[in-house]
Amino acid sequence: MTTEPGATALFDKFGTYVLPGRASDPRRGIDEAKEAERIGLGCVWISERYALKEPAVLSGAVSEATDRIRITGTFYATMRHPLVTASIANLMQAMSGDRFRLMFARAVPAYMKMLGSPAITMERLADTISIMRRLWAGETVKYEGIMGNFPAIKLTDRYEGPPPPVIFTAIGPKSLEFAGEHCDGVLLHPFVSPQGVANSVKIVRDAAEKAGRDPMAVRIYHNIIVAPDLPADEEAAVVRGRAITYFELPGFGDLIVDINGWDKSVLDQVRAHPKIASLNGKPADQAYTRAELVDVGRILPQQWIDEGAAVGSAAQCADQLMPYLDAGADEILLHGAAPKDMGPLTTELKRALAAKGF
Repeated sequence: MTTEPGATALFDKFGTYVLPGRASDPRRGIDEAKEAERIGLGCVWISERYALKEPAVLSGAVSEATDRIRITGTFYATMRHPLVTASIANLMQAMSGDRFRLMFARAVPAYMKMLGSPAITMERLADTISIMRRLWAGETVKYEGIMGNFPAIKLTDRYEGPPPPVIFTAIGPKSLEFAGEHCDGVLLHPFVSPQGVANSVKIVRDAAEKAGRDPMAVRIYHNIIVAPDLPADEEAAVVRGRAITYFELPGFGDLIVDINGWDKSVLDQVRAHPKIASLNGKPADQAYTRAELVDVGRILPQQWIDEGAAVGSAAQCADQLMPYLDAGADEILLHGAAPKDMGPLTTELKRALAAKGF
């Protein structure tokens, strides 16, 4: 059987979110995962939102609805007992045939405080990862520390296959260094430019080497907003509206701008907009839809869109994505457009990848 040029590289190097943002129909995520696999993408990513987007449930559903595609579930480390998270990942590897990857995200501290959950600090993350790896290795873990007091926890029915890779979302230097020291992979944030990717890769690899690890064993995943062949109003919501949900956040937006070397004064203009200023710390994506943030998004310079996203025809988007691979990304997470709208893009990606010799 002859494989279409670029198809293997597409499967190895590109994935997509299912159910991005707020979701009212969770079953749509199953259809999106099946479509992603059909058009040749290699991974579906599932974020965590406390309503109709529980990653443990959705990951299990996706594993049964698909055959080959990798599945990455995102979890907040302090919202579950470590044994529960370790058990979910253990079960998902068994259910999916070793296709599961576990990702930890750092939520906005104010959001975790609102939930009454401890802040997701580096110390808590390091201990959580250590505990889970010991559990996956079959140990009975005795632990007393920042995560709590666990006299004797164990996975009584442990899957004997490989443990899932642990990925961490990172933006700034400290979190990138943490990923290099402790994790199997790091997911970079949307609107990090190719130069920002290269800067991030160096920080991760240097930290891994300093920690005595193989620098190339830490995979670099990059999350990019794509809007191929979308109507103008939908493109504005997918790109500029969504961008505001990142840039308005104190800390998050600043770190993206810093890693890219962009003009930080733009963030002041964004945060001074009446829609953002009236939030009093509440995240914009919990108060507005993406379409409702388009007017705020018009503040962003065109340079930020050109360097941080992929917009235009399917062919243009595919060509715009290649520099991120050149900058050191091992795999790209396509975000924004739904899998049902990505067929032409995946065709163009195969063309672009084959042209680069992948």
